[in-house]
Amino acid sequence: MIDLYTWTTPNGRKVSIMLEELGLAYRVHKIDISKGDQFAPYYVALNPNSKIPVITDSDGPDGKPFTLFESGAILVYLSGKAGGKFLPADMRGRYTTLEWLMFQMGGVGPMFGQCHHFRRAAPEKIPYAIDRYTNETRRLYGVMDRRLGEAKYLAGEAYTIADIATYPWAARHEWQTVDLAEFPNVKRWYDTIGARPAVQRGMAVPA
Repeated sequence: MIDLYTWTTPNGRKVSIMLEELGLAYRVHKIDISKGDQFAPYYVALNPNSKIPVITDSDGPDGKPFTLFESGAILVYLSGKAGGKFLPADMRGRYTTLEWLMFQMGGVGPMFGQCHHFRRAAPEKIPYAIDRYTNETRRLYGVMDRRLGEAKYLAGEAYTIADIATYPWAARHEWQTVDLAEFPNVKRWYDTIGARPAVQRGMAVPA
């Protein structure tokens, strides 16, 4: 059994989507970041960075409980636990997938997140910050659109953890004032992934 500590954010939903795709048994523990649950001592013991998500696998790699934070690392771990599903075994496919996973972790997540913050949550409207992060978000959509114009999915012709990691961030395109019609290849990819039943279930966690 896997214990998933999560909330209704793109990073949390990456992991619930992956768990649903793999059909692994898991329990959900809600960490309400709006109330500061992530700073509770028991949770800091799980993740010293006080972020979500975290998993604890009762049957870890050595048969003992294993706790892991950082959503990208969790996706790679869960793939390995399921025999490599959604992470190609061949070296070219594997590293192309990891390349686009890192694109999400280092670009899409941080920049989209700042766009969300300055457009929706910041106590003061700062035009420079809003413009900077909105423009960078649009640039990243452009990168994705060009890539998806030459491949069905981010890492190639197969659906991978790179897509699982990126989809929940694109699902908030309205928060970013991005009309996906402007990025037709992203829209085609977005609609394809959004039609997957496991994605729909994973996006509803925690409910």
